[in-house]
Amino acid sequence: MKVKHWMLTAFVVVMILPLAAMYSLYLLLSSYDQKHDLLEYMSVSQRIADMEKVLQNTSLYEFQSQKQYEPLTQLTSNTVKINLYRSDGLLLFASLKESLMPAFNRENKEQLYSRLYDLQKNYSSYIVKKPVFEGSKMLGIYEITIARDQWVQGVEHRTAWLVSLLGLFFIILYGSVAVLLNRKLNRPIRLLMNQMTAFAHNQPVEPIRHRANDEVGQLIEHFSTMRKEIEAARLQVKTEQQEKEFIVAALSHDLKTPLTAISAYAELLTDRRSISDQEKREYSSLILDKIAYMKHMLDDLTMYAVLRSSSHQMELIEADGEELFDMLLCGYDELCAKKHVQLVQESSVRGVCQVNVAQLTRVVDNVMSNAIRYTQPGDRIWLGAFSSEYQMPEWIFPSLRNEIMNWRTDGVILIVQNQGKAIAEQDQPRVFEPFYQIDAARTKSKAGYAGLGLSIAKIVMDKHLGDIRLWSVTGYGTLVAVWLPEKIDTEKRG
Repeated sequence: MKVKHWMLTAFVVVMILPLAAMYSLYLLLSSYDQKHDLLEYMSVSQRIADMEKVLQNTSLYEFQSQKQYEPLTQLTSNTVKINLYRSDGLLLFASLKESLMPAFNRENKEQLYSRLYDLQKNYSSYIVKKPVFEGSKMLGIYEITIARDQWVQGVEHRTAWLVSLLGLFFIILYGSVAVLLNRKLNRPIRLLMNQMTAFAHNQPVEPIRHRANDEVGQLIEHFSTMRKEIEAARLQVKTEQQEKEFIVAALSHDLKTPLTAISAYAELLTDRRSISDQEKREYSSLILDKIAYMKHMLDDLTMYAVLRSSSHQMELIEADGEELFDMLLCGYDELCAKKHVQLVQESSVRGVCQVNVAQLTRVVDNVMSNAIRYTQPGDRIWLGAFSSEYQMPEWIFPSLRNEIMNWRTDGVILIVQNQGKAIAEQDQPRVFEPFYQIDAARTKSKAGYAGLGLSIAKIVMDKHLGDIRLWSVTGYGTLVAVWLPEKIDTEKRG
């Protein structure tokens, strides 16, 4: 339930429920009072009837000594009062006569004669007045007052119980509302504030178990989502900082070797001792090679930094798939021939692709450079590109064929496969990290390369919404596949 609906409901309950409780208690007490009132009325009527048998004696209404009224004292008590009046209003007898009352008190006849025969009931007593006749002559009037002490005590007790029950009811009601309010609002908001404070001070954040789908629950969920995004951003910043530090350290290390060589050869060239022209040409050639290597490394580092920049937007154009991949796959025959490596090429691509031609060319160059670098003379490299409507070539390593067929769904796949030493399984996921070296032997034997080629290829394919993966199988070699999404094109070329 939404908080606003819950608050409105709680408000209505707090307003109406006490009224309903008081009304229910009122009905209960009224029913109880009516029952006991009837029983009391019947008991009082019976007592009055018994006393009237004595009070109907006509001799009592003559002026006489008070001693003659002593039998009436047996009918009276602390709760029963009897007054006898003569017909002219003279008070003849009063069972509870006060000392300050005159000896002969005369009651107002109009007030005395009012409400005769009427059993009057008030909060504290019953009162009845009836005349006494002798023949047709009225001799006097008797007045009986019976106190309702038990009734008054009962009312006081019931009032005390009623106040206690209402007090207990209000305590339970408002206590329940306070507990629910604390559970619904105060507690989760307090926990959320603690979470915010802990998160602001970079301390561990305890999860909040608030399952209600209300505004507070949504606020907690939104804060949790925001916190995870910020933590991910923090982790990314930390990772990028570590990566930058690693790149600087790796670059410093990789530049130190060619700089040392350039310095040594330069010293030899400037040495006053005579050196042959052949040696000068060799030293100059080596210096130029080292400078070219450093330039290549700095170019790769610059491109890597540009591609990793958040402000860099790669421009994509639509290109015909067949022409694009024919262009991308050509030009490697001579490089392979120099290394005495056999190159097998195959291309079956149709449709249209959205690409940045220059960057995609860089990807193929980097992957092919690695393949040529790690392929021994006499071994073979396979280079091919295939859209989703064509079958995969037969030369793919058998153990990888099914996996690659499933991976290349709805896209163009470019495959570079070479024979050679397999890459360890634990090293395969890390080959796309910058400056990552698989082993010392490969690093030394393949010196002269910056180690950013596959990292750049990974970034370029991410910006193309594509993918690049590497597989390596012992006894066969290594396969690198580049996947590029196809743009829907219904036209088929013959």
